[in-house]
Amino acid sequence: MPDSEIAAAYGARAGEYIALAGDLEQMAEEDRALIAGWRDATTGRLLDAGCGPGHWAQFLHAGDSPQSGSAGGSRAVLGIDLSAEFIANARSRYPHLEFVEGSFTELPVADASHGGILAWYSLIHTPPEELPPVFAEFARVLAPGGSVLIGFFDGTPREQFAHAVTTAYFWTSDALAELLESAGFTVTASERRGRAPGEVSIRPHASLTAARR
Repeated sequence: MPDSEIAAAYGARAGEYIALAGDLEQMAEEDRALIAGWRDATTGRLLDAGCGPGHWAQFLHAGDSPQSGSAGGSRAVLGIDLSAEFIANARSRYPHLEFVEGSFTELPVADASHGGILAWYSLIHTPPEELPPVFAEFARVLAPGGSVLIGFFDGTPREQFAHAVTTAYFWTSDALAELLESAGFTVTASERRGRAPGEVSIRPHASLTAARR
């Protein structure tokens, strides 16, 4: 699926998405704890790849003070997303952070310039055959030892499912690990759990952390 189609699909439902899942308080406590631990284990600049309306970028920036409206914090964070509507919303809510519209295959940052990349459910719409160049681009911008944290829906690898916005794909940690290893990463952690009743999705959640070799 071309980036333009993904952007159009999210642009058409941006308001609905922001209302449903656009604030940190709407995120699962387990997700917040996992991302906080990963953030605190990284150094240097961070990239929120698929930043949506910007709440996770603010969380990465703010450290121990993740209030959505706070400009406090010490981490430099860049948010990037395909959706112009999401970027406009993020810039309005978090003017102290930098957000750009763009593709994961052409990140507007220098080689080895970042210590971590968060891709939290932002790769689920990427066709499986297009993930290798994305991971190669992630490897390009990460400093040696830099880390990527990926959130995704656990299921039969590469199998399509009818996501509420547009076509998405299941993965497993083993299947993603194989692609990451080929791109120059070493997997350092993975986890899987069901989603709690009342959360946005009831599909099994999984995450994977890998370090740039």
